[in-house]
Amino acid sequence: MRLKLTMLAIWAIALSGCQNLPNAKEGANRNVVFLKATHCLEEPVGDQDRIHFGPCLKITDINGEAPTVRSDGFIELPVARPVTIGTSCVYRHADGTPIPATVGTAEFQVNSTTFPEGGQRWYLHAHEQARGVVGCQPTLSTSVFPTRKTD
Repeated sequence: MRLKLTMLAIWAIALSGCQNLPNAKEGANRNVVFLKATHCLEEPVGDQDRIHFGPCLKITDINGEAPTVRSDGFIELPVARPVTIGTSCVYRHADGTPIPATVGTAEFQVNSTTFPEGGQRWYLHAHEQARGVVGCQPTLSTSVFPTRKTD
């Protein structure tokens, strides 16, 4: 019985989390995309049954102004409009806490063809992969996972 209640609770939490994501139809109707305001990379480490906490990226400004972040953690951006996105990146210790000495900044240029259609969710990664990298080199993706696996 306890297992059934636990599974039901997990399912309810997962369902409510999915319902909080931006609605693709809403974005397509208004010709906007949704860009995650803060995103951290992580990657499983081989057979060691542990997670490597990679760098985190935070969007600090859009064209020099503070972004408006929705309650679901996404920023709305118009399709086919060039913007400059300011970012801040920080690497993390094994326990997930930030390493202040690793903070870096970078700009990411969006051109008129970067977002081909409205309604999609996008993520700026601090780098292509979660391990073995330094610096802040924003990489745009529709996936929450690193662009390249380290292993």
